[in-house]
Amino acid sequence: MHLLKLMTKRLLKPTLFIFTLISATAFSQEHTPLRIAVAANFAPVLKKLLPEFTAQTNIETQVISASSGTLYQQIKHGAPFDIFLSADAQRPQRLNDSQLIIENSLQTYTYGQIALWSATNQFSTFTSFLANIPTDQRFAIANPEIAPYGKAAKEALIAFGLWQTLQNKLIRGNNINQTFQQVRSRAVNLGIVSYSQLKLNKLTGLKIPQQYYQAIKQQLVILKRSKQVENAQKFTRFLLSEPIQKQLMKYGYAKIKQKTNETY
Repeated sequence: MHLLKLMTKRLLKPTLFIFTLISATAFSQEHTPLRIAVAANFAPVLKKLLPEFTAQTNIETQVISASSGTLYQQIKHGAPFDIFLSADAQRPQRLNDSQLIIENSLQTYTYGQIALWSATNQFSTFTSFLANIPTDQRFAIANPEIAPYGKAAKEALIAFGLWQTLQNKLIRGNNINQTFQQVRSRAVNLGIVSYSQLKLNKLTGLKIPQQYYQAIKQQLVILKRSKQVENAQKFTRFLLSEPIQKQLMKYGYAKIKQKTNETY
């Protein structure tokens, strides 16, 4: 009888250890925030939306903000993000091609828009803008070679017939946030910025109609190394839901056409 009790205790110890390890792991994952890597242009809006997401789902989040290119490189080198919200479609597609994302997780979550803006001059219409644009002064855009909003700005200037005229006057920011600060500080009198930057800061500019540039498709992906795929999927459904898409329009983005189940 004594021998049987001793053997039972010895058998239970490893089982108890495994159970404790599983419980600790589950507790750790449950209390680890969802790590969201987000392009700098969308970060201010995302931070406004996240309290509502946490209130509805009880999922805590952590935001890591940088340029899409920087975040892409960090992901390629193993950064422990759960979900990536890019300012373009190219980098999420590259991650998909490299098989670094959860299958079928690539989604368009919004469309960026651009606007003409000056901290010193106001233009009420495109006619007045085209007639009075100071071609002898510097003009700010994001770098078209690396920034989605810069690429759109170049396309718009070409459509306006101004690219050749302004090319030698262009001040190219590393990203759209830098371009916005250049115009806001009046270091440059006029530029093309993100329409959402104007909306968030209650500033008035001239939104450029979509017909003058290719849509700035902003896409997201859930990363294959994520330990919180289910929570990331809940966040995706939240972001794509009709109420949130309507909020994005108020912040200067164009909503996507698709609708999703609004149960997060």
